[in-house]
Formats: sequence, C-alpha cells, structure tokens
Amino acid sequence: MADPLHTVAALLAPVFRSVAGVEADPVVRASDRADAQVNGALPVAKQVGRNPRDVANEVLAAAAGPLANVATMEVAGPGFINLRFSDAFLASELATAARGPHLGVRRAETAERVVVDYSAPNVAKEMHVGHLRTTIIGDALVRMLEFVGHEVIRENHIGDWGTPFGMLIEHLLDLGEAEAARELSVGDLDGFYRQARAKFDADDDFKQRSRMRVVALQSGDVETLRLWQELVDASAAYFNIVYRKLGVLLTNADLAGESSYHPLLDEVVQRLDRAGLLEQSDGADVVFPPGFSNREGEPLPLIVRKGNGGFNYATSDLACVIDRVERVGATLLLYVVGAPQAQHFEMVWKVCEMAGWLQPPARCVHVQFGSVLGSDRKMFKTRSGDTVKLVELIDEAVERGIAQVRERSADLTEAEQESVGRMIGIGAVKYADLSTDRIKDYVFDWDRMLSFDGNTAPYLQYAHARIRSIFRRAGVDGGVHSGEIVLGEEKERSLALRILGFDQAVNEALERFSPHRLCTYLFDLAQDFTAFYEACPVLRADDERIRQSRLALCDVTARVLHRGLGLLGIDAPDRM
Repeated sequence: MADPLHTVAALLAPVFRSVAGVEADPVVRASDRADAQVNGALPVAKQVGRNPRDVANEVLAAAAGPLANVATMEVAGPGFINLRFSDAFLASELATAARGPHLGVRRAETAERVVVDYSAPNVAKEMHVGHLRTTIIGDALVRMLEFVGHEVIRENHIGDWGTPFGMLIEHLLDLGEAEAARELSVGDLDGFYRQARAKFDADDDFKQRSRMRVVALQSGDVETLRLWQELVDASAAYFNIVYRKLGVLLTNADLAGESSYHPLLDEVVQRLDRAGLLEQSDGADVVFPPGFSNREGEPLPLIVRKGNGGFNYATSDLACVIDRVERVGATLLLYVVGAPQAQHFEMVWKVCEMAGWLQPPARCVHVQFGSVLGSDRKMFKTRSGDTVKLVELIDEAVERGIAQVRERSADLTEAEQESVGRMIGIGAVKYADLSTDRIKDYVFDWDRMLSFDGNTAPYLQYAHARIRSIFRRAGVDGGVHSGEIVLGEEKERSLALRILGFDQAVNEALERFSPHRLCTYLFDLAQDFTAFYEACPVLRADDERIRQSRLALCDVTARVLHRGLGLLGIDAPDRM
C-alpha cells in the first residue's frame, strides 16, 4: 500500500475481529505520542460491553505475530495502542511509494463522476480579484480529484444570458461590429459594459431598443443570437488569456453558460408543478422548502418564476442540478462559490431533493470561501478604490517574481530568470490563497507571499530546486534515483514518515475539499527535509551505501514536493 497507517489497519482488522467477535475498524491514526495510534479498542469495547484496556491488551497480544516485523506496541491511556514502526518496515513502505507513479497516494475506492463548478465570470465584464479564489481553489480540487482516479467534468458557469445583453448588443451595433470586436479584443470588457450602461441610463430610445433586443434574444431571433455569440466569443477569448496566464485548466470546452440551461427553464417549472410543489406568492411561482424563514419568521420562498413570467438564478440553478445529475450522470456536484451564496444553494438543493432530482448517491457540496482583503482588512481594492482586475494582478505577480529571481539568481540566463520568475510570481499568488483555510478571509500581502521564508510557495519551490541541485553536484542526472533506503538516523526516519504521509494529506484535503491541508503537509515536508539535510550529510556520507540511501531520500522528497505543488497548480523549477 505504501502508507504505513493503512498497511497496519489492514493487518489489524482480522485481529480485532478475532478478539471481539465483531467486524471493526482499528482506527489507525498518526499521533504526536508515537508513530501511530490505534484507537479502535474503545468503540469495540463499547459495542461488546467490555473494558477498553482489556480489549486493547488482547489485541496487542494477538497482533504480536502479524506485526512482528512491522512495529512495537504498547497500551496507553484508557485503551489506545501506541505503535513505533520498525526502520525496515518504513524503508520498505517508502521504496514501494517511490516506485509508484502516485508516490503512495491511494486511488479512490469508488471512482465517481464529479462536476466542479468554478470561476464563473460574466460575459462583457472584467474578471477581477473576486474571481481569484473560486478559480484557484476549483482548479486545485479538479487536479486532486483526477489524481486519485475520479472522472472530473469542469464547468465554467459564465453569465451569458439575461436582460443586460439587450443593451450590450445594441451598443455593439452602435459602435459597429469591427470596432466592438477591436475594443473587446484588447480586454477592455469593463469599458464596453460601462459605455452600454451609461447609454441605457441616459437615452430612452437606446433603452427601448435594448428591451426589444432582449425579447428578440429570448425568442431565438437568428441575427440577435449571432450578435450575442460575438460578445460571448470575444469575452471567452479574453477569459482564456487570463486562465493561461494564471495556469489553470479551464478552456472553451468547459464553458457551461446560463444560456445552455435556458431551454430547461420551462421544464423546471412544469416538473415542480407536476410534483405538487409549486405555489403562488405575490403573483410569482414559488416553492417553500422546509426549514427556511425570513427575519419575521415567515416561510421563505424560492422564486422559480417571477410575476412577469421571467426566470431567475434559482430557476437556472435548479436546471443545472437536473442536467448534471440526469444528463451528465454526476454523483458529486461541487460548487466553488463564495460564502454569501450559502442559503441560496441550500434552498435550491432542498427543492431538488423534494422533487426527487437529487437522490443518493448524488449530492451537492458548497465549497464556500472567504474574501480577499487589503492591508486595511477591507475588500481588496486599488489605491484609487477601484476593483482590482485579475489580469493586472497576475501581470504584477509575474513582474515581482522576475525581479526576485534577477536579484537572487544572477547566474541564470535571462530566459531562465523570466521562466522561473513567472513560476514564482504565479505560485506565490496561488499558494497564499490555497494555504489559507478556504472559509476564512485573508489579507493580500505581496511581501509575505513572495517571501522565501515561512509557509510560502517560493520557500517550497526553493526547497525543491535545492534538492535537485544536490544531484547536479553529485553528477547524477535528473531521473529517479532508486537506491536502497536505509534508515539509521532519527532525522532520516522522521523524513521517511513525513513522505509516507502524502497519501493522508491528499485524502484529507479531498475529504474536506480544503487544499490548505495539502499546503500544510508540503511545508512540514520541506522543513523535515531541511532538518534531515543539516543533520545527515548526503554527498559526504561516511560510506557509499549511506550516500546512495540519502540520495534516494532526497529524490523521493523532491518528487513529492513537485507532485504536491502540481496538485495545487504550482510549478516547481529545478533551478532557482
């Protein structure tokens, strides 16, 4: 298995069954008091009505054979079993992990089809710092889910439908299609939108034309749809520039705009009506999901069709669930959307459950997150008070990264400095976001995120490059170094244990959809490597066997750092 915790759990499961006479999970966990702790005796004792320490002692006696060359054991506290793994066992597990393409990370027991809804900019509007967290967190989750064997469908739910498109299309016609295309191609989406909005507010004739254009759009007028598609295509091309700069996986193939669900909206209302869930409230068609109330304590409705016959976000989100469950066949639907939308999604999903559209194993999860704050701990803005454009933030990150490399690594060529600087700048932005517990706000601080000290991307990237430099000095090529691993020193042992925790780190991050758990692991790994390197000479080891063993430890550490950063969407340069 290449994960000592799971290897031991598999060995102990039949022991618990023989001692207690029931099926039981040994519950093997990492521990500060030992290499691992077996906690299963307590729930088993409660289940069979026995003293937990008695059960633990019997398990310890019965496990002496199966764990003879694996670990030493002792009973502690009310019935815990503390384990210290043998050096030979750890070395064997580590060698197995090092040989595998997944470096000891288990594949998912049940591979699922997962839809991840993230990023979601609006057509003809600039991507801004508010899109940073959804894009980065969603992209990291996609990479981790795919890594453990799930089939992942990325969906970029762009805002490409609704009443604003009437004024946007009319403004496009006023400018002329060629001029509009030129404006949009340079990425001035906000300018285009503001011009259209200003005309709509000031010109009654333009306002009337815009409203008529909305009717034409929604009725499927061919020419209006063609003009609408021009706006969508121009915006998507600009979004792709941002995604490429940021190094995320989204492409045009992942676009799933609101327009794609428009044909389903009438069906949503009809199906809710047939299910007996639709009610009238102030002229609107609504559903009252249980458990939701307004400030006055009155039942809170989910409006699915307004009094004027129009649909809204709730109707579109209901259609999304139907499509993703019934057409796509997804069993897990992740919505990487800000925390303020929590109640909205809870109501939508409750209605889907009531209608029978969302039944186990299918389920929805709101992967919510906090805000990006400025140094004043208010929403991150430019000095002039404007919203920070995402593309400008990315470009500044790259510029700052390149400046760092030029100052620190004058021996690199100019092309290398620019390449590494880009990795550092983008990595710094991503890691600062991902290393924060996603439900919390965080302060955007260039100096902290670009620092080579502390829990930052540059620190981890440098740790990886530092290890690779060892192999260059040793005259060994950059391939996998698979020497026999011998664990004779405590720092070697500690590093081996940490490397073997990669599986647990990835799976814990996915269990809670919280990439910061993987970030914490990688930082701990880099620190453990530093402690090992300072205490255990590698190139000047006492004999060749130890030298080769320590080179193998260096190699697998570097590969775990490289892979772990890659799962976060961060590049790890070989030279810095």
